[in-house]
Amino acid sequence: MIEPHAPAPPGAPPSRGSPARLPVRPDTGRFLVLTCVFVCAACGLVYELELVALASYLMGDSVTQASVVLSVMVFAMGLGSLAAKRLRRFAAAGFGALEIGLALIGGSSAMALYAVFAWTGDWGGLWADGPRVLLVAFSLAIGLLIGAEVPLLMELIQRVRRQDAGGAVADLFAADYVGALVGGLAFPFLLLPFFGQLTSSLLTGAVNVIAGGALVLGLFRRDVSRRARWLLLIAGLTVLGILGSAAVLVDDFERSARQALYGADVRVAVRTGVQEVVLTGGTGGRPLDLYLDGRLRVAGQDERLYHQALVQPAMTGRHTRVLVLGGGDGLAAREVLTHPGVHRVDVVERDPGLVRLARTDPALSRLNAHAYDDPRVRVAVADAFHWLREAPAASYDVVIADLPDPGITDSTKLYSQEFYGLARRALAPGGRLVVHGGPVATRARAFWTVETTVRAAGLRTVPYRVTGDAGRAVHAPRDWGFVLAAAARPALRLDSHGGAASGALTEEGLAADARAVERTRVAGLRASTLVHPRY
Repeated sequence: MIEPHAPAPPGAPPSRGSPARLPVRPDTGRFLVLTCVFVCAACGLVYELELVALASYLMGDSVTQASVVLSVMVFAMGLGSLAAKRLRRFAAAGFGALEIGLALIGGSSAMALYAVFAWTGDWGGLWADGPRVLLVAFSLAIGLLIGAEVPLLMELIQRVRRQDAGGAVADLFAADYVGALVGGLAFPFLLLPFFGQLTSSLLTGAVNVIAGGALVLGLFRRDVSRRARWLLLIAGLTVLGILGSAAVLVDDFERSARQALYGADVRVAVRTGVQEVVLTGGTGGRPLDLYLDGRLRVAGQDERLYHQALVQPAMTGRHTRVLVLGGGDGLAAREVLTHPGVHRVDVVERDPGLVRLARTDPALSRLNAHAYDDPRVRVAVADAFHWLREAPAASYDVVIADLPDPGITDSTKLYSQEFYGLARRALAPGGRLVVHGGPVATRARAFWTVETTVRAAGLRTVPYRVTGDAGRAVHAPRDWGFVLAAAARPALRLDSHGGAASGALTEEGLAADARAVERTRVAGLRASTLVHPRY
């Protein structure tokens, strides 16, 4: 007569409901399983956050990227849970294989996405292009593997010590949620600052495979056949070798990818804590280009045209006190300082690293005419929106918003009706506001939404645009759109005493560009607000 739960033959998987043959006491085994749940949950959340952060950095529009990654991943987790039902009889070996695959895919995902971005060009275009499909594929694969963890871990914890299903679920999910909390906090406060995105994902993959391997090959080794143990050990060591080799080569990889992305003339590449700042050229007669988080913000071939078009029309009239929002590169301040009547320029920039670079980099400081050495210029390191809330009313003759395009989610609040209302409050009687509204040719709807939003804040507007050099870098926009605004409709003119007098701008050209941009007007748009962004 065979007794219930009789020992299975060596190497045979235990039957459903039979206890595992553990090398430790059940209480210790249960603690080790929950510890593994904690570690794996932390790793899983790091993979999710890493995909969201990298996609937002490379593509912009963080709300869309977070929505795509998280929704695909949660959907895949459900599919993974269903698929894992067939593996429950082989829970130990299945969990070990699962963690090896998750470590390899999750750990290498950042490098793979960055490589495709760097070597296949821009992320723009149709949703079906390669990099975007790869992002969805990684989200799907990681979600499937994370979802499959829970049924297998539930089976393993029940093999350690049988308990009611409700209690087992409570224990499992308590460890899972606490692990997710630790992973969610470790990513922005520990991993990113000290290791960066690429090394962080590789390190997380290594932790993942070690935790899974230790649980299966240590605690549940008697439930896995000898052959399976060797296969898991070899596969785990191979993945650790791959991740370790990638970590050793990550700096060389990043340099090569950066050269593929920005060209071979990369001079400075730093992460400031706010964004990545890259400078190319600026020596040997080559024009200086400035990239912020992969986006071209200053194109040396026509940056003067852009900054003159942004600043000079707004400087017509009283301009004793001027506020520059953004513009940490010092180039807008340079144009402001060409007017002798300026007594003070306040620059509000959120990234102190960019300001420091604008002060110290020889090429950039030469391009901005050493604007930060002028005693009239004062810098405040702050978010422009919050700074305006505290700014005294009627304190500036000119407010210049030299900010990123409104399509970038992080900047949409700086293109909201509330923001322009604060800017209007800061204007002295007769003061002018000028806003960079992004390219008109490729994003006419966004530009006219900016103009509509400025009007909704109670200002009268004059939209205009200038067209850049057709021979410049392919990353640069074809044109730039601007909105000049004031309490009364402002005149689109140039001050003969300012820097535009020796530049390419003319009043006749601005008037012609204003008429041309009116022909692109998109009717029926509504203002963008903090709670209802429309870009």
